[in-house]
Amino acid sequence: MIHLNGQYMPIAEAKISPLDRGFLFGDGAYELIPVYSRRPFRLDEHLNRLEHTLEGIRLTNPLSREAWHEVVRRLVAGNEGQDQSIYIQVTRGADVKRDHPFPKGVPPTVFAMSSPLVTVVPELLKSGVACVSSADNRWLRCNLKTVSLLANVLLRQEAVDAGCAETILFRDGFLTEGAASNIFMVKDRLLLAPPKGHLMLPGITYDVVLELAQKHGLAHEVRDILEAEVRDADEIWMTSSTKEVLPVTVLDGLPVGAGKPGPVATAMYGWYQEFKHTVMRGA
Repeated sequence: MIHLNGQYMPIAEAKISPLDRGFLFGDGAYELIPVYSRRPFRLDEHLNRLEHTLEGIRLTNPLSREAWHEVVRRLVAGNEGQDQSIYIQVTRGADVKRDHPFPKGVPPTVFAMSSPLVTVVPELLKSGVACVSSADNRWLRCNLKTVSLLANVLLRQEAVDAGCAETILFRDGFLTEGAASNIFMVKDRLLLAPPKGHLMLPGITYDVVLELAQKHGLAHEVRDILEAEVRDADEIWMTSSTKEVLPVTVLDGLPVGAGKPGPVATAMYGWYQEFKHTVMRGA
């Protein structure tokens, strides 16, 4: 079951105009909300991020906070699986012609669906994953979660073409993020994270990792990180709602640190699983 413009239906019955501006221009916003044991995780924080993106692209939020809660509730209840991923997309709607300026009097298109929430298999946690790096050539509003993701798609494909898990991005000699993840590094047991800003997406899992570091007394800093520091790191991690805390053990064909998941990553993964069990699942 999916939601489309106030109606609930099987996805095979959903129809959207080819003149929808999301299709024509990538003119829209999206959000992904993980659901654990049928409990949406930090729903309001995700909806705050959606609101931030909508404001950034000058598109009025079509639903109230209560209405968004109801959409998510009905999708979780109407789809199978204890763990789900709720995808929300809002575009500027469909005009009667293709024209760049904002159309007047056109209602936005509101779409939402549920998919299974699939996390990393245990084997990858033991071995870590390989990544490549690339210049971050995306636009300058990466803090907005828009559907205009072609640059991210091309950067992620670089990793796929190399048989790797992710592309780590550098802009002007500094770490930004991954093509579809946030990136942390460890040096001498000090956890480093790049600061939030217009060049990276503010990840919800990124927030959780820093909260857990604070709670458990792990030394950490949020600051600009030089590319040279990343290449000399003892540990590198990818984080997202599906990757959770995933060690990177090879970067551009060279081992990261000892070439295996490090002790700080192991500790953080354990803290994250405890947090998932007690807080995300409410156990």
